[in-house]
Amino acid sequence: MDARRLVPRTDAVLADPRLTAAADRLGRTQVKAAVARAQQQARAGHISPEAVADTAVASLPARSASLHPVINATGVLLHTNLGRAPLSEAAIQAVSAAAGWTDLEFDLVSGTRGRRGRGALAALADAVPAAQAVHVVNNNAAALVLTATALAAGREIVVSRGELIEIGDGFRLPELLESTGARIREVGTTNRTTVADYAAAVGPDTGFLLKVHPSNFRVEGFTAQASVAELAGLGAPVVGDIGSGLLAAHPLLPSEPDADSWLRAGAGLVTASGDKLLGGPQAGLVLGRADLVARLARHPLARALRVGKMTMAALEATLTGPQVPVAAALSADRAFLARRAQQVSATLASAGVDARPVPSQAVVGGGGAPGVTLPSAAVSLPERLAGPLRSSAAVHNGAHPAVIGRAEGGRLLLDLRAVPPTDDEALASAVIAAAAITAVRPTVEPGAAAAESQRVAD
Repeated sequence: MDARRLVPRTDAVLADPRLTAAADRLGRTQVKAAVARAQQQARAGHISPEAVADTAVASLPARSASLHPVINATGVLLHTNLGRAPLSEAAIQAVSAAAGWTDLEFDLVSGTRGRRGRGALAALADAVPAAQAVHVVNNNAAALVLTATALAAGREIVVSRGELIEIGDGFRLPELLESTGARIREVGTTNRTTVADYAAAVGPDTGFLLKVHPSNFRVEGFTAQASVAELAGLGAPVVGDIGSGLLAAHPLLPSEPDADSWLRAGAGLVTASGDKLLGGPQAGLVLGRADLVARLARHPLARALRVGKMTMAALEATLTGPQVPVAAALSADRAFLARRAQQVSATLASAGVDARPVPSQAVVGGGGAPGVTLPSAAVSLPERLAGPLRSSAAVHNGAHPAVIGRAEGGRLLLDLRAVPPTDDEALASAVIAAAAITAVRPTVEPGAAAAESQRVAD
């Protein structure tokens, strides 16, 4: 008999309780496609007919969405490619609660329409006392576009040549602003722009003066720039783009501008990102003078840029809840990080993995605090483990999160500053699974890991 005739029918395979449960979780279409792929493998002779159901089950993802959970061990606290700031547990719970019907734009007491996202807006206003009013859009670029459209369409935006930056994925600030119908009035030079340069450009056509905090770079040497306080005395509104989302001054980042300080210095509006140093969801925050915020909030474009209920919920919980993961990573103690690296390395070494604790340097990332390094500790592994840690079958079916590190000196470093301590066990399990796939064996002499641990501790 042709073995292909023994391949079970689709309806018979789908009757397997595991696949029935998976269909409820993932949808019948996705499960049926997995069954069809397994049947084809059986017809090709790659698996036995009896293994069709098992193969289909093993190939199914853990969830319907294609996004995979990732442990960020790159040493970049706000890694744009990994989704920037991870949400706090309070924010995650708030998003879950907001996923159904909510009172987003409804007053439960009066039974009438209420202010949209009033809780999040009140929390944002409380977090920045210098702001007379606040507004939220879907990202910081949207905040700048709305500001330029509402305040400067058909008019001039005065900005220093040294602040005409390029943001992620090739998008350039001048092109973004000019798309609104505003005209860019460049002043000064790349390295030196004075308050007199701005003053000479201010006139009847000026919509506002734009002050931009540079992202991902620093200009050093023979430099000069005008402060917000100096610009505030020139008669035109000052709009400050702080970018990184720091709402108040932070002792570890003394050179990083914050919204409260720039508003107190005289800025009419400040825009910022919600998913950077604030540690919340992707959002564009607009804070400042009540009259200017009102013009933005009532502009027709504001409707197209508004955020949904889950963003509002996550933002409010970020602002009112406990310490967010980014703040914890930023203030992590170096000695504690070193002890964690030792413990994870010892666990891996006992499983036969070439793992060593080493000192490391982390960065803020996401356009925040360019040039600032944060002392950290990492687990050093063979570089060949990078691929399996990112994309093994165990990652695909949800048995382990993907682990993303960085290559350095021919080794794979898993920097622990952005990794919550509660993820250390999952990190070690993922490495052990990846090592089993590649059959990596220890290449260090007995006792070397212990000696390296003592060096890091010292």
